[in-house]
Amino acid sequence: MKLSEELIWRGFQAETTIKDPTFLDEKENKSFYWGADPSADSLTIGNLAALMMCACFVRHGYQPYLLVGGATGQIGDPKDTKERDLKPLSEVEHNKKCIKAQIERCLKNASTSPANDKTASTSDISGEKAGVAADINLTMVDNYDWFKDINYIDFLRTVGKSFSMTQLMDRKFIQSRMGEGGSGISYAEFSYTLIQGYDFYHLYRQYGIDLQLCGADQYGNCSSGISLIRKLAGAEANVWSTPLIIDPVTGRKFGKSEGNAVWLAAEAVKRPADVVEAGEAEYSPNFTSVFDFYQFWLNQADTAVEYLLKIYTVYDKDTIENILSEHTKDPSQRIAQKALAKGATEVVHGKEAAEAVIALTEKLFDKNATFSDKDIEQAAIILPVKPIGVSLVDDLVATGLASSKKEARQFIGSGAVSVNGEKVTDEAKVLSAPAILKKGKNKFAVVK
Repeated sequence: MKLSEELIWRGFQAETTIKDPTFLDEKENKSFYWGADPSADSLTIGNLAALMMCACFVRHGYQPYLLVGGATGQIGDPKDTKERDLKPLSEVEHNKKCIKAQIERCLKNASTSPANDKTASTSDISGEKAGVAADINLTMVDNYDWFKDINYIDFLRTVGKSFSMTQLMDRKFIQSRMGEGGSGISYAEFSYTLIQGYDFYHLYRQYGIDLQLCGADQYGNCSSGISLIRKLAGAEANVWSTPLIIDPVTGRKFGKSEGNAVWLAAEAVKRPADVVEAGEAEYSPNFTSVFDFYQFWLNQADTAVEYLLKIYTVYDKDTIENILSEHTKDPSQRIAQKALAKGATEVVHGKEAAEAVIALTEKLFDKNATFSDKDIEQAAIILPVKPIGVSLVDDLVATGLASSKKEARQFIGSGAVSVNGEKVTDEAKVLSAPAILKKGKNKFAVVK
């Protein structure tokens, strides 16, 4: 399957400046860039969909350049509804480091060459069955590196003069903010599209990149770079976008703005001390344990699973067709959901974590199970982990099983917390040995 065919088959095609998708198959300059702003300390599965599109290009021989917006992240991508709160620079830097690692890991895990094995087993789906690992040379860039020393007057003369106010006012998000009943927009956010356009121009000059990939909601900002490259360099560039991923059942998009975020971070990380206000949690809530991540995909509806298999796994067309065929014979076995959960978990957290979560899922839900030291070591691969020696209340907060000490005490008092399968009601208890914590019916963590 050619790149253009795979992009369309997987659903990675929305607005684009490319009239004929086969142009991508024969393109001589096989490089692209995709960018993400550090607006949080973790990406979500909404971002992951765009990364999976990027991986599709990589599997077909394209060189990836991934941009983390250390400069644009200090302003924030404008919303349709209201002004973003400016983040402290320490928080932007913290977020940047976190998502850089996620981007690199996910892209490398997903950059496999499509397999042609029509006999791939659906009972033992694995990375080997899905494809052969590609040897990629990933280049990470940060737009703060070229914006930190830029002269404001030079920027206005070079970039500002290349955009008309009419062109900018036609942008949908600006119209919604400036129109009747709108919340208004600051000059900083109004200028965001110019900054992003300059990113494309800079990367074209520096690396010769003439193709930008993005989500459909970023198409307008990305097209600013095309205009700038044409005016300042006399060259042509293109943008290819992918649709925003919509939950086929709920109709809501996958993303943090919808309040239903599934994060790529597997455990809570400590927030910068200067951004933690009194009463706030010391650890970031922006994480989804490997266990919860796996369960999310495992619980998808039959009506959604084919759509999600194409987007969030690297299984090829024949393999997915085999999976769906086996699934329809006995939907109660949830073969398609298991393949989806395994494939998506491998991309984000790696094969070892996927194997561990599959092996332990059954045991974690066994009310009569006991946990050996080996079980706890395996669980530590897929669950949030915090060191022993602190109170049970502190462990519940640090692992994300409770949002505050007050909530942790409430959980303990109501009998909702167990340690290694046994309920605990003593909030002062200090865990001095490795253990598996459970809160409620399906929330787990490890102390060791």
